[in-house]
Amino acid sequence: MTRPEAVNAEAWRAYGEHHLRRGTVLPEVTRIDWGFEGAGPGIEVLGELTGRRVLDLGCGPARHAAHLVRAHGALVDAVDSSAGQHERARARYGSLPGLRLVLADAVEHLRSAEPYDVIYSVNAVPYIDPHRLLPALAAALRPGGRLCFTVLHTNSHGDGPSDDVVARPEVLRLAGGGDVTVQMWVLGPELWTALLAEHGLRVEQVDVLDTPQDGNHASYRLFRVTRPVRVSSRPRTAKPPVAHAALGVGAILHGPRGLLLGRHRHGTWELPGGTVEPGESLREAVVRELGEETGLDARPEDVRLLGTLLDDAGGVVRVTVASRVTAWRGEPSDQPGESVGRWRWFALDRLPEELFVCSAQALTAWRPGLAIDHAPAHFTPYDTGTGDS
Repeated sequence: MTRPEAVNAEAWRAYGEHHLRRGTVLPEVTRIDWGFEGAGPGIEVLGELTGRRVLDLGCGPARHAAHLVRAHGALVDAVDSSAGQHERARARYGSLPGLRLVLADAVEHLRSAEPYDVIYSVNAVPYIDPHRLLPALAAALRPGGRLCFTVLHTNSHGDGPSDDVVARPEVLRLAGGGDVTVQMWVLGPELWTALLAEHGLRVEQVDVLDTPQDGNHASYRLFRVTRPVRVSSRPRTAKPPVAHAALGVGAILHGPRGLLLGRHRHGTWELPGGTVEPGESLREAVVRELGEETGLDARPEDVRLLGTLLDDAGGVVRVTVASRVTAWRGEPSDQPGESVGRWRWFALDRLPEELFVCSAQALTAWRPGLAIDHAPAHFTPYDTGTGDS
């Protein structure tokens, strides 16, 4: 079976060649039409642009990029994977100072580029697998930077978004007649928001862009997204823990692939860990919880206890011992009956939003310089230093 992105690459090749043969000439633009001409917000959603590094992802003939350079003083990289679209852009704007036209796969460009202040995309995001695109987008956007993009929500026939992260066929009409079939990830706002949050990107606003044409059900969504300078934490629920004396452990596993975090069924991202059982040492509890939740094997002698964290959750004193696991075996995987799963490795500068409070506290006890906001806790270290050893 042909991969969806391979189908799209062929479709965009045909699309670009069609317009080159046809000699399609489009007028210059004075705004960004995110959904339908003249409707909805414009360039203002991108914020201040003068002197900023900006990326136009899936730029096509680069009309928007050229306008941002000329009218707003932005320094724009305009990227497209279609050779035909790239040739159209070069013929028209190839000598425009401040504009760099790039023929490349979007994800490959994002992985190699210096961070951008602003990234935007008009209807190009749904053509790339989100699991491949979003990590690269998050890495290429500087902390505090802004990401704006549109996605199809409902097509002209009234077919709405999917609840699963899968591509589906859509028909792309060609000017002058004909069409090509593409594969698009048409997802609802809640699913897009959750996927973005997994990569440390925060959705600030979603605009509904409906077609003004009678009988046409097409509708888009404009996402206004930021990469926070600091990530947030929250409790799993609004309820305080049950009032009892209990001691918990949190295990920090950090290596070449990043920091290990799992997703709790209540939505928070957290470290492996749990409650110490009667008669169990702290190191034994770390090893047991790590195995039960992730399937990873470790030895008590590979557990370094960092210190004790005390905080107040709804009037109940909560005690957590932060630990660092220095060696382990195996690959993390979901375990039957556990409330935490979807284990993933995260770079320390791209942690997800909504860390569990106790995990956020443990991480900042380990690395005080991490950009994490959380409820206060009192930390008593067991030895000097909080770095790796």
